[in-house]
Amino acid sequence: MLFQVGGQGSRPTFFEMAAAQQLPASLRAALTYSIGVLALRRPFLHKLLDFEDESFALLMLVLESHTLRTTDASFSESLYGLRRRPANIALKNDDATTSNTALRRRQRVLSVLFLVVLPYLKSKLHSIYNREREARLQATLWGDETEHDYSPVSVPTSDAGAPVTTRVAKRVQRILGFCYPWLHASAEGLQFAYQLLYLLDATGYYSLALHALGIHVCRATGQELMDTSSRISKMRNRERERLRGPQWLKMMEWWYQSAEERMSAPTVYPPPPPPPPPKVAKEGIPLPPDRTICPLCSQKRANPSVVTVSGFVFCYACIFKYITQYKRCPITLMPSTVDQIRRLFHDV
Repeated sequence: MLFQVGGQGSRPTFFEMAAAQQLPASLRAALTYSIGVLALRRPFLHKLLDFEDESFALLMLVLESHTLRTTDASFSESLYGLRRRPANIALKNDDATTSNTALRRRQRVLSVLFLVVLPYLKSKLHSIYNREREARLQATLWGDETEHDYSPVSVPTSDAGAPVTTRVAKRVQRILGFCYPWLHASAEGLQFAYQLLYLLDATGYYSLALHALGIHVCRATGQELMDTSSRISKMRNRERERLRGPQWLKMMEWWYQSAEERMSAPTVYPPPPPPPPPKVAKEGIPLPPDRTICPLCSQKRANPSVVTVSGFVFCYACIFKYITQYKRCPITLMPSTVDQIRRLFHDV
């Protein structure tokens, strides 16, 4: 059995299909890096990074819906000159007309589901698994016996007094975190099997999703490329006709005029005064006279770390154990969590 690596009629090569499959992941990595760099100068872009999964899923939903509607292909497949055809038509006649090879509405909708929704859910499951794995490693590191004996259906004793919805959500997350490695291994195994069979020319389906939808990916013919270009040109002309109305011109004129007026007379406000330092609680731990001493262990600080809610500095190990147990700052008694601990580093 020979490997299918060269061009053969309308059938795409294995490398074309692999490149089309990897393009969305590469695009996401490039966009995330670019937005991260731009966010250094434009802080409002950090909101996109906070909702990275949702932002990329929305972008891909727009791109995939548009390309499936105009070219009968996914966004990455259209860039490589590939088209999706129903399997029965693709097998009967590779030179069928465009009207006969068009995808049905159901196949387009399900294609968007497999291309956008399933990768989004997989990304969220991966995030839940990472959080659960970090929680288990943290419990093992600090010797918490109740967390060390990890069970996907057990509830930590620290959450015993939490609301029912919170406990149910924690339990569901633990179950998902426990099952995710098996689900991920099964999905990757099926994907590898389909890719191997496609490489060996044993099947016409590159993935389980294409097999479930009954779709073959084929190379676009010259007539299909011309029809696609004509269809996109007609859609652009219709959009231009809609934007030529006088009301749109008046609205744009008013918008830019208002923007210029705001830019010509900017309002500069003085910086607000700094907030007062937090007060030491009566029942809190008193501050030592020497600022280099940790208030908890009364020793010289090791790995200094600050509690962001109060601004006081402690040893990292001391403050981590204290906040894990009491959920508050030891000096001001202000509520705090371990996520609000920041380690400090001295320049040598």
